Amino acid sequence: MNVETIRTYCLSLPQVSEDFPFDETTLAFKVQGKIFAMIDLEDTTWFVLKCDPDYALELRDQHAEIKGAWHMNKKHWNQINLYGSLTDHLIQKLINHSYASVVRKLPKRIREENPCLLTVE
Repeated sequence: MNVETIRTYCLSLPQVSEDFPFDETTLAFKVQGKIFAMIDLEDTTWFVLKCDPDYALELRDQHAEIKGAWHMNKKHWNQINLYGSLTDHLIQKLINHSYASVVRKLPKRIREENPCLLTVE
């Protein structure tokens, strides 16, 4: 997957926005203001996604292209090497997992007011 495909896919998810909260090159994708994915546009080798802690460890054991995210809490964030051998299908699945992980942590009121948030994963 390339950056444009990732961007298009992330923005296709319900209520996703994008911005540059840290600097001019780190693009973050958010749902209801909460980050679920990031990529540095100057170095598109790595794509960062939120992940369930147990699943994060499992993924790192199974795929050399997945590591604990640099500068992030490695318990909850993975970085994915986009130039490795991971399939587009798996990367989309991991994006969905990240998005759903953030949605699950949103306040119940927000989830109930926005039923479209619950349709991904």
